[in-house]
Amino acid sequence: MTKQIAIIGGGPAGLMAAEVLSAAGHAVTVYEAMPTFGRKFLLAGKSGLNITHSEDFSSFTERFGNASARLRPALDAFTPDDVRHWALGLGTETFVGTSGRVFPTVMKASPLLRAWLRRLEAQGVALRTRHRWVGFAGNDYRFETPEGPIAVRPDAALLALGGASWPRLGSDAAWVPWLRDKGIVIADLRPANCGFDVAWSEAFRERFAGEPLKSVSTTSDAGTFQGEFVVSKHGIEGSLVYAHSAALRDRLFAEGQAALTVDLAPGRTTERLARDLARQDAKASFSNRLRKGAGLEGVKAVLLRELVPDANRMGPEELAERIKALHIPVLRPRPIAEAISSAGGIAWSDLDGNYMLKTLPSLFAAGEMLDWEAPTGGYLLTACLATGRAAARGIEVWLGSQ
Repeated sequence: MTKQIAIIGGGPAGLMAAEVLSAAGHAVTVYEAMPTFGRKFLLAGKSGLNITHSEDFSSFTERFGNASARLRPALDAFTPDDVRHWALGLGTETFVGTSGRVFPTVMKASPLLRAWLRRLEAQGVALRTRHRWVGFAGNDYRFETPEGPIAVRPDAALLALGGASWPRLGSDAAWVPWLRDKGIVIADLRPANCGFDVAWSEAFRERFAGEPLKSVSTTSDAGTFQGEFVVSKHGIEGSLVYAHSAALRDRLFAEGQAALTVDLAPGRTTERLARDLARQDAKASFSNRLRKGAGLEGVKAVLLRELVPDANRMGPEELAERIKALHIPVLRPRPIAEAISSAGGIAWSDLDGNYMLKTLPSLFAAGEMLDWEAPTGGYLLTACLATGRAAARGIEVWLGSQ
């Protein structure tokens, strides 16, 4: 028997659930508050969409922190290879980049999204834009629409409204108080994959804001990673910083202070660096000694002076140690509205194994609304797709039991 299913939120998790449920013959309506679907998905694709990651699957499944075990069944059912096959079925070929990240060959999200929406429409999915969910009215779901307020009572509903990052694209976390009023436990939403504020001097900020620090190695509780990041007017930004963002954020929360440790010369050992610095003419300027002895110039050299004001008076061994482990104290994460993603959300303890809210039968949730986080590089999107698919299967199971 055909069931009426409401999917609230038109991002990757919601659209994947709509695809699965409509293919099973259900009458599916997707309600999206924004004028178009997948706005954050499209923004992510402007600079080359990380659709998934090619690393060993067992390693892939461990990238979701404390939620890794809970997400594992959904990821097992929709692996990174499955993501690539799914995209190919929509006419989007993919390739593996040098970092292991998987990209569409066209390096854009829009062709994939257009093909996806065409498939959904062909499967009978009703796509409703400018339909903003505004809470519950008894057992009904209320929406503000261009034609005025409406209330719907489907056989089952899925919430896929995202977290709190990039609210101008639709993920504004307006749902948090409505679910809390229903007794749902929600971990506070926090910025993830974000930059951090640093107390730069005005002179350093004015001269170097926007400058990249290339070929560096960075260390925190998250581990050690190599690449580059950017000095911003507020502090530090970029993919290399995002790899450490959860660890830095959590240490700030726990201890009130945290620092990113940077190796400015990852190609040399501390001992070799000390020898190379010791060979320099003591009468030469400090900038020349850094350039010739350590290969540091430009923003790297000035960053060292910014954070270690007495560096020019240090001996070769001590200076080498500072160059190899330069601590950048961070003050706070950048606001969640600027973050690529958010941590926190609906507690796993309030969901059953089929992604249904235990105290609200017939209501399911998926995607970034749930309490998990992941680094950039395709992990976020894959988990959103996988949980959308898992929740859709959960809805089928629940409907079949009624």
